[in-house]
Amino acid sequence: MSRRRRQLSPEDRDIWARVTRSADPLHKARRDPAPEPPAKPAPRSQPAPERARVDPFRLGERAKARGSTHSLTPSLPEQVRAQPLRMDAKTHRRMTSGKLRPDAKIDLHGMTLDQAHPALIRFVLGAQAEGRRLLLVVTGKGKRRESEGPIPTRLGVLKHQVPQWLRMPPLGAVVLQVSEAHRSHGGAGAYYVYLRR
Repeated sequence: MSRRRRQLSPEDRDIWARVTRSADPLHKARRDPAPEPPAKPAPRSQPAPERARVDPFRLGERAKARGSTHSLTPSLPEQVRAQPLRMDAKTHRRMTSGKLRPDAKIDLHGMTLDQAHPALIRFVLGAQAEGRRLLLVVTGKGKRRESEGPIPTRLGVLKHQVPQWLRMPPLGAVVLQVSEAHRSHGGAGAYYVYLRR
């Protein structure tokens, strides 16, 4: 059987020509002739594309002025109020109007997040084990201070974190409803926590 000799593609011939130019041949007579470079079409004269003008960027140029740092997301009292009612409507109305007296109270005001979270878990689970239903959790309103960086800081870290902790395990399974407290029990700086039986 005779073997057919494979023909080189133009790219392969170009690569081989570059290799042979840099190497010394063993047998000068066997050297392949250099391939002819393909004819390149003459470049068309096209006008240079116009560069788009970009205005310099200035930090905060298009930002809208905000009244407070709470406007990043809906305020927490709005989120708490937007929760579906899972308890008796009459009891809920009496609770939010301040007519029901809380069975137990915890004051987290002044604690750090690391101190407040375990204290809240112990308090709620302990109260549920004792058969209590209505708890008052005091978080405080938070101190108003100027934001020093480009990222705004929330006012009242505990005020925003406590409702989230009450929805997460292990407390989410025992908490039936969370509402902002009546002003006689602390108002915007406290929450009513109504527990399941």
